[in-house]
Amino acid sequence: MGELMTPAAPASALTRRTLLAAGAGLLGAGLAACGGQQPEQPAASPGAIPLTLGFSYIPDIQFAPFYAADAHGFYREAGLDVTLRHHGGSESLFGALEQGQEDLLVASGDELLQACSAGSELVSVARVYQTYPVALIVPADSDIQTAADLRGRTVGTPGPYGGNWFALLAILAGAGLTPEDLTIDYIGFTQQAALTTGAVDGVMGYLNNEAVRLTAAGTPVRTITLPEDAALASIAINTTRALTQQQPDAVRAFVAASLRGIRSVVEDPAGAVELSGDYIPGLTASARRDAEATLAATIPLLGDASGRHDLQQWERMAQFMAEADLLEGEVDWSQAVTNDFLP
Repeated sequence: MGELMTPAAPASALTRRTLLAAGAGLLGAGLAACGGQQPEQPAASPGAIPLTLGFSYIPDIQFAPFYAADAHGFYREAGLDVTLRHHGGSESLFGALEQGQEDLLVASGDELLQACSAGSELVSVARVYQTYPVALIVPADSDIQTAADLRGRTVGTPGPYGGNWFALLAILAGAGLTPEDLTIDYIGFTQQAALTTGAVDGVMGYLNNEAVRLTAAGTPVRTITLPEDAALASIAINTTRALTQQQPDAVRAFVAASLRGIRSVVEDPAGAVELSGDYIPGLTASARRDAEATLAATIPLLGDASGRHDLQQWERMAQFMAEADLLEGEVDWSQAVTNDFLP
């Protein structure tokens, strides 16, 4: 029987934003300290609708589609005056959105559904990542070839929360395993150190973050991704039900402009890195190379940039998360997602 190993500090006290903002991110500690500045743009047209878009993380190349939509003037052309707001390290994921400090938020669908199960009235209005970005990462020479090989092995993950945890449960379920079939170490966001020192046999991490960082550091790795039918919805554009009812045209315009931003990044990655330098403090020549590698790993996740949610996937996700005890109460998944605001 497997066991769960906890770190010296409670994993529940750690968040991705807190630890990476403390200096583990690709672009260095200067990013978190600076917080990011939205470059000055031409004055919004009279009558432009003000909207604030929240990001669950410090300024980072992963948000390039939204930086591009802003820099290219797509939001202004849509009659919007958009402010970009990056969360602080200790900030709750949906707090600013629910309190009215933000109008929209880039975050994953599975975490939104979890929030809705706790009573939040939120809705996901456009899909950003078509592919779930979290995978099991193992050394390239590991004898772990499939998820089924995890029985009796040790896997490191930040803690029993968020995308890394959800993905681990989905990978295990796809292989007919449960957490009791292996040892799970709660390691905080120290995946790179845990894997390179051999403290664990594999780690959960993002295809466009930890996997890129390990490769850049000279550690060859392989990734074992979620099963094709895995029921987890990834990064999306989210808002409140109230905004969809009160300003449906503004939400629709924002989604259309953001999808233009996604397509522009796919079509011109080099240009996206260049313009992102105005949004990401400390994007030095070295950091720019890291950003290029991260964006190269991000673009395949974006898929066809249609924004369309797979509603059947959301239905399966609600069932999976309920069975895995990841929800805090009953939730109507159909109220948490919509394709009605796509262009």
